[in-house]
Amino acid sequence: MAERPNFLVIMSDQHNRRNLGCMGDAIIRTPNLDRLAAGGTVFEHTYCASPLCVPSRMTFLTGRHCSEIEVWTNGCMLASDIPTFAHALGVAGYEAVLGGRMHFVGPDQRHGFERRIIGDVLCPFPGGPPPGLGAALRGTTGQSRRAVEVAGPGRTAYQAYDVAVTDACCRYLEGRDRAEDDRPFCLVMGYVLPHCPFVCPKALYDEYYDQIEIPRMPEGYMDRLHPAIRFWREKRGVNGLSDETVRKARAAYYGLVTFMDEQIGRVLSALASSSFGDHTVVVYTSDHGEMGGEHGMWWKSSFYEGSAGVPMIWAGPGQVAEGRRVSAVTSLLDIGATAIDLAGGEPLPGASGRSLRGFLEDGRVTGWPDVAFSENVSAREAPGRMIRQGDWKLNRYHGYDAPQLYNLAEDPEEFEDRADDAGCADVKAELLARVREGWDGEAVQNRLDSRAEGRDVIRQWAGTVAHDLSDFWQAPPGCNTFPEG
Repeated sequence: MAERPNFLVIMSDQHNRRNLGCMGDAIIRTPNLDRLAAGGTVFEHTYCASPLCVPSRMTFLTGRHCSEIEVWTNGCMLASDIPTFAHALGVAGYEAVLGGRMHFVGPDQRHGFERRIIGDVLCPFPGGPPPGLGAALRGTTGQSRRAVEVAGPGRTAYQAYDVAVTDACCRYLEGRDRAEDDRPFCLVMGYVLPHCPFVCPKALYDEYYDQIEIPRMPEGYMDRLHPAIRFWREKRGVNGLSDETVRKARAAYYGLVTFMDEQIGRVLSALASSSFGDHTVVVYTSDHGEMGGEHGMWWKSSFYEGSAGVPMIWAGPGQVAEGRRVSAVTSLLDIGATAIDLAGGEPLPGASGRSLRGFLEDGRVTGWPDVAFSENVSAREAPGRMIRQGDWKLNRYHGYDAPQLYNLAEDPEEFEDRADDAGCADVKAELLARVREGWDGEAVQNRLDSRAEGRDVIRQWAGTVAHDLSDFWQAPPGCNTFPEG
């Protein structure tokens, strides 16, 4: 890889890595991502550093964990003096371009990107104008029961947004092909799908409705729930959803994944038609997963595989190994470190992400730690931290004595908590010690509490003052037709 490659990084929102044909889902139709995977390298055990939009994306960009950048919730702002991989690539001579969603909070809507070719689907200030989903879908974007119960066929502003993002990025690639700028580029695309509301085009909804399987839990599983998870379920109101409600929501979610795959296919076609298509490394990933009814849970904000695990595919003709699957434990934090490495740039100071270059090229990687961490904080639950090391995963919840412990090789569905298993005492002690290193749940909560009043003032200001919304995509009239007949 003597000449430095371009990068096309595609980040979706809320995509369960199991819901891909290339990851073994026999029902879902994702031909474009499957082709990308067949011609590249698939990482099977990648995790986000937080199963929530803003902290996941900010850790992805900085290569640093939530507690290292003090971004734990969707109300937190990334400080502008913390560098991102966009800064590093710019220093290395790249044009760093952002196209679409990145969920920056606050006045800094660049964080190292030289250009932004389409704004975000959300107002950059908490408390500002909501996304243009219309009255029928108001309140369905969060983690509430209604977001599941409202599921069905239709069209939404989120679908229109992803089409607009695709259009903008295709235009960028076509224009870049004609431009005289000889710098390499990094285009980061941000989709909002398959994020809820679970509403998809009718043809896709109909395609999946009869095929969908309803996730089941072992007998007695609900009686053995960890108290932190029991509290999670009660606060979000997911108990007692009918099979029909689950079927409709899962059918719509599958439809949204396929809709997104179709948009990705358009971008990949534009790239293939360019003069630089054979010299561009493509990365696909998501900011976090979607439980989609697994464990009777929905959305994200938990450490289960469906929520904290994310897809990660790398491809590039002659630059990334074809048909390779990597079983090592990796993190979203590693993407920026890898791009900087391939670009010949200087590593970001203080970053925890590690370069995946060895996996992508000859497959020889010495001393890979095979570990990933994730943090989870929300307004409803106390802070928690997860460690995945080898086959084992341990979840530590602040304020609870017992953790959760799973052997994912033996129990990939995470139904058998081994925390009380005497035969697992040594691995439990080791992982508990590691998950506590440099992390204090009480300190996290205290820090968030101390900033709460200030965030309330900003929220009130955003709802009162007519501030600059140039980085806020405006939904076109008539883009919401829910429910579609």
